[in-house]
Amino acid sequence: MTPQQVARRVTELVVRRQWLWPLLRGRLRDRFDELAPTWETRIGPHHLGAMSLALDGLREPRRILDLGTGTGVAARDLAERYPQAEIVGVDLSPRMIAEAEKLLPDELGSRVAFQVADAARLPFADASFDLVVLANMIPFWGELARVTAPGGHVVFSFSLGEETPIHVPSETLRRELGRRGFAEFAEFSAPPATALRATKG
Repeated sequence: MTPQQVARRVTELVVRRQWLWPLLRGRLRDRFDELAPTWETRIGPHHLGAMSLALDGLREPRRILDLGTGTGVAARDLAERYPQAEIVGVDLSPRMIAEAEKLLPDELGSRVAFQVADAARLPFADASFDLVVLANMIPFWGELARVTAPGGHVVFSFSLGEETPIHVPSETLRRELGRRGFAEFAEFSAPPATALRATKG
């Protein structure tokens, strides 16, 4: 299997059977540790296109969680978009977090923080964030619902649409989020990227 095929297979398994994650996360973490030094050369200008559309028109959030932050591309973009917000970027890969900290401009350092964490067991209190974003990231439904504040938003984006190795179909996102109190679904496209936004009831 290619690394892309491994990521796709792990995503498919974990989305359906989240109890498998502890058995699979080590392999995915190690792979992203390997990719960390060259990660930003692998993503193009389209990476956040659909996410940007999904964020347009939202009231400025106070606290934002960037799940699967990688080298912090989305976190930096969010900090510039929302100049009053506090952003926390988390990733399972320690090397990704090290790169994110290295690449963070000094002027954003007071509002953006990065930490190693598992999205399946987040170290945050209930309803901690007004906005949660996931770019090419496996969702853990219970934790997403737990940390998103009532009235807050969650935005999923996939930089290559259905071709993204870590991709979750919109019907799956709608179904699983709907079961956990999310509604007001909206989909966005900035080819090849796609995004979905939902609001916590």
